[in-house]
Amino acid sequence: MSIKDGLSAIANEVLEDVQKEAEAIILSSQNQAKETLKAAKQQADEKYKTVISQATAKAEGEKRKIASVTEVEMRNRLLQSKEELVDVAFDKALARIKEFAATKEYHCYLLKLIEEATKRIGQKNLALQVNAKDKAWLTRDALNRLSKKLNCELTLLNQTEDYIGGFKIQTVDGKVTYDSTLDNRLRELKPVLRVEVAKMLFGKEV
Repeated sequence: MSIKDGLSAIANEVLEDVQKEAEAIILSSQNQAKETLKAAKQQADEKYKTVISQATAKAEGEKRKIASVTEVEMRNRLLQSKEELVDVAFDKALARIKEFAATKEYHCYLLKLIEEATKRIGQKNLALQVNAKDKAWLTRDALNRLSKKLNCELTLLNQTEDYIGGFKIQTVDGKVTYDSTLDNRLRELKPVLRVEVAKMLFGKEV
């Protein structure tokens, strides 16, 4: 073999080695790139899942919050409606009581209430207070007849108060007082009206 042929053979071997090494480097780089892409994809998928999970949780939280607010608003509206209906019923009752207080039947009713209150207190000397309208017709003779019937001394106070009707009764020393005014009875009726309206709206007391 000539020197030229020998150099050519060596050159070919070197080129083959370089080519193999280059191919190996390229293959390794490709494998590394694939692993990097795979890892990056896994990381991206995990991050995506995390983001989606967080977003879902936040959305669920917002839904629960909105539902809670809506429920509270609905209950507040129902409670407001109940109070409005109570006020309507109360106003109607007030109007009817005022109408009744202007009738002759009311006079008999008032005397009956005075009789019941006198028996309940059980004292021999009692003082009555009424409004100016009732003081005009509740005469001394009427009180005398009632006093005789109840075996009790009933007197009418000069001072009057501005209420729809009814009366206040007390012992002469003022230690025992009973409010039997129509105004007070109406105030006592309002909680009952509230319960009835609640049953209408909610089917139960609230």
